[in-house]
Amino acid sequence: MERKVRADAQRNVDALLAAARDVFASAGVDAPVREIAAQAGVGVGTVYRHFPQRSDLVVAVFRHEVDACAAEAPVLAQQHPPLEALRRWLLRYTGFVAAKRGLSAALHSGDPAFEPLPAYFSGHLVPALEGLLEAAAAAGEVANPLSPEELLTTLSRLSTPDEDYTARVVELLLAGLRFGARAGGFVDATGS
Repeated sequence: MERKVRADAQRNVDALLAAARDVFASAGVDAPVREIAAQAGVGVGTVYRHFPQRSDLVVAVFRHEVDACAAEAPVLAQQHPPLEALRRWLLRYTGFVAAKRGLSAALHSGDPAFEPLPAYFSGHLVPALEGLLEAAAAAGEVANPLSPEELLTTLSRLSTPDEDYTARVVELLLAGLRFGARAGGFVDATGS
C-alpha cells in the first residue's frame, strides 16, 4: 500500500526538484547539495531524507522533466491547431534538452542507477511527439521524412541554451516536415 505524502513534504520535494534542475543545468550534477538545499529553501537533511543518494535526485529530476514535457503534448494539441501544437511542443522539448545538459555526464557515467532512463525517455516522449505528428499529418500540414525517434535525436543534437538559434532550427525542421505534405496522412520524404 502506497503511503500518502504530506502536503509540506510534497512542497519540499517539488522545491528540491526545481532547484536541482536549475543547479544541475548551470553547475552540473556534482554541484554541492547545500547549494540545491539553499535554492529550495530547505535544510541539507531534507535533501537526504527524500533523496538518500545523489543518483536518486538526478533520476527524480530527469523523470520529472520528461513527465512534464510529455504531459504538455496533449494540452498543446487541445489549445492549438496541429502544426502550431507541434511547433510549440518541439520548442518545449528543445528547452528540456538544453536544461538537461547538466545531467548528461551523469546519464552517460555507467552508473547502474541511470540505466533505465533512456527507456523512460523514449517511452514517454516518443508517444507524445508521435501523436502531434499524426495530427499534423492528418491535417495535411506535415509529411513523414523522420520517425519520432529520429526527430527527437536530431533536435537533441541541435539544441543549445541559445533559444533564438534553437527556434530557428525548429523552424527549419518544420519546413522540412511540411515538404511533400498532403491531407490524409504521412507521405514519405520522396513524396511517393
